[in-house]
Amino acid sequence: MTSETVLGIVIPCYNEEEVIESSMDTLLAVLDRYIEQKLVSAGSFLVIVDDRSRDSTWEIVRQYSTRNKKVRAIRLSANRGHQYALLAGLAEFSADADCLISMDADLQDDVGVMAEMISKFRQGNDIIYGVRKSRPNDSTFKKVTAELFYRFLKGFGAEVIFNHADYRLTSRRVNEELKNFRESNLYLRGIFPLMGFNTAMVYYDRKERMAGVTKYPFRKMVSLALDGITSFSTVPLRIITFTGFLVFLICLVLMVYVLVAYFQGKTIAGWVSTVLPFYFLGGIQILCIGVLGEYLGKIYKEVKRRPRFIVDERL
Repeated sequence: MTSETVLGIVIPCYNEEEVIESSMDTLLAVLDRYIEQKLVSAGSFLVIVDDRSRDSTWEIVRQYSTRNKKVRAIRLSANRGHQYALLAGLAEFSADADCLISMDADLQDDVGVMAEMISKFRQGNDIIYGVRKSRPNDSTFKKVTAELFYRFLKGFGAEVIFNHADYRLTSRRVNEELKNFRESNLYLRGIFPLMGFNTAMVYYDRKERMAGVTKYPFRKMVSLALDGITSFSTVPLRIITFTGFLVFLICLVLMVYVLVAYFQGKTIAGWVSTVLPFYFLGGIQILCIGVLGEYLGKIYKEVKRRPRFIVDERL
Protein backbone atom coordinates (compact mmCIF):
# COMPACT_ATOMS: atom_id res chain seq x y z
CA MET A 1 0.00 0.00 0.00
CA THR A 2 1.79 3.04 -1.31
CA SER A 3 0.83 6.49 -2.45
CA GLU A 4 -1.34 4.71 -5.04
CA THR A 5 -3.84 3.99 -2.28
CA VAL A 6 -7.24 5.25 -3.44
CA LEU A 7 -9.15 6.84 -0.58
CA GLY A 8 -12.85 7.62 -0.54
CA ILE A 9 -14.46 9.82 2.12
CA VAL A 10 -18.15 9.00 2.63
CA ILE A 11 -20.43 11.67 4.10
CA PRO A 12 -24.10 10.83 4.77
CA CYS A 13 -26.20 13.96 5.14
CA TYR A 14 -29.77 15.06 5.76
CA ASN A 15 -30.88 18.71 5.70
CA GLU A 16 -27.32 20.03 5.94
CA GLU A 17 -27.61 23.08 3.66
CA GLU A 18 -25.97 25.29 6.30
CA VAL A 19 -22.74 23.30 6.46
CA ILE A 20 -22.47 21.02 3.44
CA GLU A 21 -20.55 23.42 1.15
CA SER A 22 -17.97 24.39 3.78
CA SER A 23 -17.62 20.71 4.73
CA MET A 24 -16.91 19.78 1.11
CA ASP A 25 -14.39 22.63 0.86
CA THR A 26 -12.60 21.38 3.97
CA LEU A 27 -12.53 17.72 2.96
CA LEU A 28 -11.41 18.40 -0.61
CA ALA A 29 -8.60 20.59 0.72
CA VAL A 30 -7.54 17.68 2.95
CA LEU A 31 -7.67 15.30 -0.02
CA ASP A 32 -5.58 17.67 -2.16
CA ARG A 33 -3.00 17.95 0.62
CA TYR A 34 -2.78 14.19 1.04
CA ILE A 35 -2.41 13.75 -2.72
CA GLU A 36 0.37 16.35 -2.79
CA GLN A 37 2.08 14.58 0.12
CA LYS A 38 1.66 11.26 -1.74
CA LEU A 39 -0.32 9.76 1.13
CA VAL A 40 -3.11 8.78 -1.26
CA SER A 41 -3.67 8.46 -4.99
CA ALA A 42 -4.79 11.31 -7.22
CA GLY A 43 -7.86 9.19 -7.95
CA SER A 44 -9.15 9.62 -4.38
CA PHE A 45 -12.60 11.13 -4.05
CA LEU A 46 -15.35 12.49 -1.82
CA VAL A 47 -18.80 10.86 -1.63
CA ILE A 48 -21.94 12.69 -0.50
CA VAL A 49 -24.95 10.50 0.30
CA ASP A 50 -28.10 12.60 0.49
CA ASP A 51 -30.73 10.89 2.63
CA ARG A 52 -33.52 12.64 0.70
CA SER A 53 -33.03 16.03 2.31
CA ARG A 54 -36.00 18.38 2.31
CA ASP A 55 -33.85 21.52 2.06
CA SER A 56 -31.42 22.62 -0.69
CA THR A 57 -28.64 20.18 0.30
CA TRP A 58 -28.89 18.14 -2.90
CA GLU A 59 -28.92 21.19 -5.17
CA ILE A 60 -25.80 22.53 -3.46
CA VAL A 61 -24.06 19.17 -3.93
CA ARG A 62 -25.20 18.97 -7.56
CA GLN A 63 -23.77 22.40 -8.39
CA TYR A 64 -20.57 21.68 -6.47
CA SER A 65 -19.98 18.40 -8.31
CA THR A 66 -19.94 20.20 -11.65
CA ARG A 67 -17.02 22.33 -10.42
CA ASN A 68 -14.97 19.55 -8.83
CA LYS A 69 -14.72 16.09 -10.35
CA LYS A 70 -13.49 14.59 -7.08
CA VAL A 71 -17.04 14.90 -5.75
CA ARG A 72 -19.34 11.94 -6.28
CA ALA A 73 -22.86 11.83 -4.91
CA ILE A 74 -25.93 9.65 -4.65
CA ARG A 75 -29.41 10.57 -3.52
CA LEU A 76 -31.71 8.02 -1.92
CA SER A 77 -35.29 7.74 -3.14
CA ALA A 78 -36.64 8.15 0.40
CA ASN A 79 -35.40 9.21 3.81
CA ARG A 80 -34.06 5.99 5.35
CA GLY A 81 -32.01 7.25 8.29
CA HIS A 82 -28.33 7.80 8.98
CA GLN A 83 -27.26 4.14 9.18
CA TYR A 84 -28.86 3.23 5.85
CA ALA A 85 -27.46 6.32 4.13
CA LEU A 86 -23.98 5.42 5.38
CA LEU A 87 -24.44 1.82 4.26
CA ALA A 88 -25.49 3.04 0.81
CA GLY A 89 -22.27 5.03 0.45
CA LEU A 90 -20.09 2.13 1.60
CA ALA A 91 -21.87 -0.36 -0.65
CA GLU A 92 -21.96 1.82 -3.76
CA PHE A 93 -18.27 2.77 -3.70
CA SER A 94 -16.64 -0.24 -2.02
CA ALA A 95 -15.04 -1.40 -5.27
CA ASP A 96 -13.80 2.06 -6.26
CA ALA A 97 -11.41 2.64 -3.37
CA ASP A 98 -8.79 0.74 -1.38
CA CYS A 99 -10.33 2.17 1.77
CA LEU A 100 -13.25 4.37 2.76
CA ILE A 101 -13.45 6.81 5.65
CA SER A 102 -16.93 7.60 6.95
CA MET A 103 -17.80 10.66 9.00
CA ASP A 104 -20.68 13.05 9.64
CA ALA A 105 -21.37 16.09 7.50
CA ASP A 106 -21.00 18.58 10.36
CA LEU A 107 -17.26 17.74 10.64
CA GLN A 108 -17.36 17.68 14.43
CA ASP A 109 -15.03 14.71 14.10
CA ASP A 110 -11.44 15.85 13.70
CA VAL A 111 -10.38 15.52 10.05
CA GLY A 112 -6.78 15.93 11.19
CA VAL A 113 -6.56 12.31 12.35
CA MET A 114 -7.36 10.90 8.91
CA ALA A 115 -3.64 10.86 8.12
CA GLU A 116 -3.10 8.66 11.18
CA MET A 117 -5.93 6.40 10.02
CA ILE A 118 -4.27 6.01 6.61
CA SER A 119 -0.94 5.27 8.30
CA LYS A 120 -2.50 2.52 10.42
CA PHE A 121 -4.24 1.17 7.32
CA ARG A 122 -0.86 0.90 5.59
CA GLN A 123 0.42 -1.03 8.59
CA GLY A 124 -2.08 -3.78 7.76
CA ASN A 125 -5.19 -2.81 9.74
CA ASP A 126 -8.55 -3.23 7.99
CA ILE A 127 -10.71 -1.24 10.42
CA ILE A 128 -9.53 1.90 12.19
CA TYR A 129 -11.96 3.37 14.70
CA GLY A 130 -12.07 7.07 15.52
CA VAL A 131 -12.57 7.28 19.29
CA ARG A 132 -13.35 10.41 21.26
CA LYS A 133 -10.91 11.27 24.04
CA SER A 134 -13.53 13.05 26.14
CA ARG A 135 -16.83 14.94 25.94
CA PRO A 136 -16.00 18.50 27.07
CA ASN A 137 -18.71 20.13 24.95
CA ASP A 138 -21.54 17.79 25.92
CA SER A 139 -24.11 18.56 28.59
CA THR A 140 -24.09 16.50 31.77
CA PHE A 141 -27.23 14.73 30.59
CA LYS A 142 -25.61 13.83 27.25
CA LYS A 143 -22.45 12.57 28.94
CA VAL A 144 -24.35 10.40 31.42
CA THR A 145 -26.76 8.97 28.84
CA ALA A 146 -23.92 8.30 26.37
CA GLU A 147 -21.91 6.40 28.97
CA LEU A 148 -25.00 4.45 30.04
CA PHE A 149 -25.70 3.70 26.38
CA TYR A 150 -22.32 2.05 25.82
CA ARG A 151 -22.32 0.23 29.14
CA PHE A 152 -25.88 -0.94 28.55
CA LEU A 153 -25.01 -2.37 25.14
CA LYS A 154 -21.89 -4.01 26.52
CA GLY A 155 -23.85 -5.51 29.40
CA PHE A 156 -26.42 -6.94 27.01
CA GLY A 157 -23.77 -8.70 24.97
CA ALA A 158 -23.39 -6.32 22.02
CA GLU A 159 -19.72 -5.79 21.18
CA VAL A 160 -19.15 -2.03 20.86
CA ILE A 161 -16.24 0.39 20.86
CA PHE A 162 -16.60 2.84 23.75
CA ASN A 163 -17.01 6.48 22.62
CA HIS A 164 -16.94 5.49 18.94
CA ALA A 165 -19.74 6.60 16.64
CA ASP A 166 -19.37 6.26 12.85
CA TYR A 167 -16.00 7.88 12.25
CA ARG A 168 -13.88 5.03 10.91
CA LEU A 169 -11.71 3.78 8.09
CA THR A 170 -12.60 0.46 6.49
CA SER A 171 -10.61 -1.45 3.87
CA ARG A 172 -12.04 -2.68 0.59
CA ARG A 173 -12.38 -6.25 1.79
CA VAL A 174 -14.24 -5.10 4.89
CA ASN A 175 -16.63 -3.06 2.75
CA GLU A 176 -17.15 -6.02 0.44
CA GLU A 177 -17.81 -8.33 3.39
CA LEU A 178 -20.29 -5.80 4.75
CA LYS A 179 -22.54 -6.59 1.79
CA ASN A 180 -23.01 -10.10 3.21
CA PHE A 181 -24.70 -8.67 6.30
CA ARG A 182 -28.23 -8.48 4.98
CA GLU A 183 -30.20 -7.52 8.08
CA SER A 184 -32.79 -4.78 7.76
CA ASN A 185 -32.43 -3.69 11.39
CA LEU A 186 -29.11 -1.98 10.88
CA TYR A 187 -26.59 -1.12 13.57
CA LEU A 188 -23.23 -0.63 11.88
CA ARG A 189 -21.40 0.14 15.13
CA GLY A 190 -22.09 -3.43 16.21
CA ILE A 191 -21.47 -5.10 12.85
CA PHE A 192 -17.87 -3.97 12.32
CA PRO A 193 -16.55 -5.36 15.65
CA LEU A 194 -18.24 -8.67 14.74
CA MET A 195 -16.19 -8.97 11.58
CA GLY A 196 -12.87 -9.42 13.31
CA PHE A 197 -9.99 -8.45 11.00
CA ASN A 198 -7.04 -6.41 12.22
CA THR A 199 -8.23 -3.25 13.94
CA ALA A 200 -6.71 -0.12 15.41
CA MET A 201 -7.89 3.10 17.03
CA VAL A 202 -7.09 6.77 16.72
CA TYR A 203 -8.12 9.26 19.40
CA TYR A 204 -9.35 12.79 18.88
CA ASP A 205 -11.26 15.66 20.46
CA ARG A 206 -14.70 16.29 19.02
CA LYS A 207 -15.45 19.87 18.02
CA GLU A 208 -18.62 21.91 18.39
CA ARG A 209 -21.01 21.97 15.48
CA MET A 210 -20.32 24.84 13.04
CA ALA A 211 -23.99 25.58 12.23
CA GLY A 212 -27.44 24.03 12.21
CA VAL A 213 -28.78 21.52 14.69
CA THR A 214 -27.98 17.89 15.37
CA LYS A 215 -29.85 15.35 13.27
CA TYR A 216 -29.61 12.84 16.12
CA PRO A 217 -32.00 14.02 18.85
CA PHE A 218 -32.69 11.99 21.98
CA ARG A 219 -35.56 10.09 20.33
CA LYS A 220 -33.32 8.80 17.55
CA MET A 221 -30.57 7.90 20.01
CA VAL A 222 -33.04 5.78 22.00
CA SER A 223 -34.19 4.11 18.77
CA LEU A 224 -30.57 3.41 17.81
CA ALA A 225 -29.90 1.92 21.25
CA LEU A 226 -32.91 -0.39 20.91
CA ASP A 227 -31.70 -1.49 17.46
CA GLY A 228 -28.27 -2.20 18.89
CA ILE A 229 -29.61 -4.30 21.75
CA THR A 230 -32.27 -6.27 19.89
CA SER A 231 -30.11 -6.82 16.79
CA PHE A 232 -27.12 -8.24 18.65
CA SER A 233 -28.41 -9.71 21.89
CA THR A 234 -31.04 -12.15 23.14
CA VAL A 235 -30.42 -11.10 26.74
CA PRO A 236 -33.82 -9.30 27.01
CA LEU A 237 -35.56 -12.58 26.13
CA ARG A 238 -33.53 -14.39 28.77
CA ILE A 239 -34.49 -11.71 31.29
CA ILE A 240 -38.14 -12.46 30.50
CA THR A 241 -37.52 -16.14 31.16
CA PHE A 242 -35.71 -15.37 34.40
CA THR A 243 -38.43 -12.93 35.49
CA GLY A 244 -41.14 -15.48 34.77
CA PHE A 245 -39.30 -18.10 36.80
CA LEU A 246 -38.74 -15.63 39.66
CA VAL A 247 -42.40 -14.60 39.71
CA PHE A 248 -43.38 -18.28 39.70
CA LEU A 249 -41.19 -18.92 42.77
CA ILE A 250 -42.67 -15.87 44.54
CA CYS A 251 -46.17 -17.13 43.77
CA LEU A 252 -45.31 -20.55 45.22
CA VAL A 253 -44.04 -18.93 48.43
CA LEU A 254 -47.18 -16.80 48.67
CA MET A 255 -49.38 -19.86 48.12
CA VAL A 256 -47.65 -21.66 50.99
CA TYR A 257 -48.00 -18.55 53.17
CA VAL A 258 -51.70 -18.19 52.36
CA LEU A 259 -52.40 -21.85 53.06
CA VAL A 260 -50.53 -21.77 56.39
CA ALA A 261 -52.33 -18.56 57.40
CA TYR A 262 -55.69 -20.08 56.42
CA PHE A 263 -55.25 -23.19 58.54
CA GLN A 264 -54.03 -21.05 61.46
CA GLY A 265 -57.07 -18.84 61.17
CA LYS A 266 -54.98 -15.68 60.55
CA THR A 267 -56.40 -14.62 57.22
CA ILE A 268 -57.19 -10.91 57.01
CA ALA A 269 -59.55 -9.53 54.41
CA GLY A 270 -58.04 -6.52 52.60
CA TRP A 271 -57.49 -4.97 49.22
CA VAL A 272 -53.69 -4.55 49.54
CA SER A 273 -52.96 -8.26 49.31
CA THR A 274 -55.12 -8.41 46.20
CA VAL A 275 -54.33 -5.19 44.38
CA LEU A 276 -50.53 -5.13 44.75
CA PRO A 277 -49.94 -8.59 43.21
CA PHE A 278 -52.48 -7.71 40.51
CA TYR A 279 -50.60 -4.57 39.48
CA PHE A 280 -47.21 -6.23 39.82
CA LEU A 281 -48.06 -9.22 37.64
CA GLY A 282 -49.93 -7.04 35.16
CA GLY A 283 -46.94 -4.75 34.75
CA ILE A 284 -44.57 -7.68 34.31
CA GLN A 285 -46.84 -9.20 31.65
CA ILE A 286 -47.12 -5.95 29.69
CA LEU A 287 -43.36 -5.44 29.82
CA CYS A 288 -42.69 -8.98 28.62
CA ILE A 289 -45.22 -8.67 25.80
CA GLY A 290 -43.56 -5.41 24.76
CA VAL A 291 -40.09 -6.99 24.58
CA LEU A 292 -41.44 -9.96 22.65
CA GLY A 293 -43.26 -7.57 20.32
CA GLU A 294 -40.03 -5.68 19.66
CA TYR A 295 -38.28 -8.87 18.55
CA LEU A 296 -41.31 -10.08 16.60
CA GLY A 297 -41.49 -6.75 14.77
CA LYS A 298 -37.84 -7.04 13.76
CA ILE A 299 -38.35 -10.59 12.52
CA TYR A 300 -41.34 -9.32 10.52
CA LYS A 301 -39.13 -6.72 8.82
CA GLU A 302 -36.33 -9.19 8.16
CA VAL A 303 -38.44 -11.89 6.48
CA LYS A 304 -39.87 -9.40 3.98
CA ARG A 305 -36.38 -8.91 2.50
CA ARG A 306 -37.28 -5.47 1.18
CA PRO A 307 -34.45 -3.30 -0.24
CA ARG A 308 -32.72 -1.42 2.55
CA PHE A 309 -32.26 1.61 0.32
CA ILE A 310 -32.92 2.67 -3.27
CA VAL A 311 -30.64 5.10 -5.08
CA ASP A 312 -32.70 7.67 -6.97
CA GLU A 313 -29.92 9.71 -8.58
CA ARG A 314 -26.18 9.51 -9.06
CA LEU A 315 -23.73 12.29 -9.77
